[in-house]
Order: sequence, then structure tokens, then C-alpha cells
Amino acid sequence: MNRRTLRRTALPATLFIALGLTACGGQTEGSATGEGGVSGEVLVDGSSTVEPLTSAAGEFFLEEAPDVNVSVGTSGTGGGFEVFCQGQTDISNASRPIKEEEAAACETEGIEFTELQVATDALTVVTSSENDFITCLTTEELATLWGPAAEGTITTWNQVNPEFPAEPIELFGPGTDSGTFDYFTGEINGEEGVSRTDYNASEDDNVIVQGVSGSPNALGYFGFTYFEQNAEALKAVEIDSGEGCVAPSAEAAQDGSYTPLARPLFIYVNNAAVTDKPQVKAFVDFFAANDAPIAEAAKFIPLNDEQRSALESTASSLG
Repeated sequence: MNRRTLRRTALPATLFIALGLTACGGQTEGSATGEGGVSGEVLVDGSSTVEPLTSAAGEFFLEEAPDVNVSVGTSGTGGGFEVFCQGQTDISNASRPIKEEEAAACETEGIEFTELQVATDALTVVTSSENDFITCLTTEELATLWGPAAEGTITTWNQVNPEFPAEPIELFGPGTDSGTFDYFTGEINGEEGVSRTDYNASEDDNVIVQGVSGSPNALGYFGFTYFEQNAEALKAVEIDSGEGCVAPSAEAAQDGSYTPLARPLFIYVNNAAVTDKPQVKAFVDFFAANDAPIAEAAKFIPLNDEQRSALESTASSLG
């Protein structure tokens, strides 16, 4: 498992001002940092897709509470829930809702939790920037590429579309612990977790970036943020689900036109940690109150007004 420990760094002045105004509008500095200040550790693990957002929240929070150490791991949504339901973490990042069996595991261990939607994502299919034959793929073509029947049989691009060249297909994607894997396979292949297995799998999105960018015949998928961070080396593929080709974007994800790969992103909070650890309560409050500028800084798709109101209301009821 990769784990990132956040350190206090200089923030862009405009973003720091925006965060300060938001915090002051919704809460006092004392409530953000706790009376007399808070200290200690906030342990986070889970989705690599959500990690940049939570890490950005942690970095901004250090300006309010410099004695709090926010540690963010990236073992995947499933791996994150596993340790969360054992009581080993305070917050679990998730790129999909918790599964029934995961919730049952939490219940068995006496872990009560609260789900908070913190952003929206446009799950992005990517090729190398050097690829000159893929601009748009239909959901049927994606299913041809990634379905279990493709294993060992769909090996060249002209098998997906006769207009494509007879070049070998190189696929990169998330591993089975990833919520992105679950979401993509559910929407494209019709059942979560059902996929061809003869592809290069990794829980680290940066490994997927490196693999796809290294070959003009490669294709992969991950969250929109990772595409934006690597847009010079990658090309986003437009998706046609029956209404024409649509490129991934904040606007398309929010207005519902980017289907079926727009999705909500979550954090799950251990209720006992919020009650027993002032630093966790302070961090969750800060995250909820400043969600919009945090999402902007981390290049995530922000919540709409209704979603943001629900986030703030739920977060304020904790503890």
C-alpha cells in the first residue's frame, strides 16, 4: 500500500484567500482548528482516484491546523474498506458506494460510518497522444475490448473496428481492488468485477499513465483528474452511448450527457473517530465547508449546489 504523509507547503495566494473566506463564512477559526488548536493524526486510505482530492484537503487543512498529520494511503476502494472496517483508519476514500458485504464487515466489527459525496468524476478512457486512429469509442466497442469473452481472442485493433489498423492491443487498467474497476466493468460489461484478465493491472494510476503513454497502441482508463494531470502525454477518448460522441469534461459529467461513465466520489467517515478524535472532526468539517475550492485546486469536478448542501448538512451532524 502506498501512503502519503502530508507536510505543510506554501499555497497559491488566491486559493488560500478563497479557502479562508469559505471557512470564515461557515465556521469560526476556533471551530476549524478546535479550541486551543487540535493535534494528532488523521488516517485515510482507499481509492487512488479520490486520493488527490483528500490530499489537497489535507494540505489546505495544515494551514488551519499545522499540528495535525493527515496520512493518505492508496490501496484501492476495496482495500480501503477492508482496513476501514477493521477500525484501522478514520476515513476511507471510495470511487463507488460501499458494497453490502463490506458494510456487513463493518457492522461485525462495530464500525458505524457516514457516507459523504465530495466530488463528481468523469471516468476517462485514454490512449497515447501519439495514437492517430482512436477518437471515439462506442460502449459496445468498449465491451468488445474489455468483456471476458475478449480474453485471448480480441488481440488486434481491427477486431474492435474494421476501420482500425491490425495493430496489437495493449490494455492497462485498475486492479480488482479498485472502485474504478468495479464501476467501469459494471457499466460497460454489465456486471461488476467481470472483465478480461489479460491486461496490465495496477492499483496505482500513475503506472497506468506510464503504460498508456508509452505506446500508440495502448488504451486504459482511470479518473478524470489523472487525465488532466497528464494531458500532454495522453488523449481522452470520446464515448458514444447511443447519443453521439461526448468528451469527458466537468460540464458533461454534471449535465448528464457523459454517460455512462460519470460517477460520484465519496469519503466514508468512522463515526466513532469523529466523536473521539477532535482532529478528525475538525478535518471533516473543514473538508465539507471548503469542498468547492478544494475540488478546484485538485482539478476535480465540484458538486452542484444541491449536493454541496447535502454534504455540509450531513457533515455538520457528525460528532
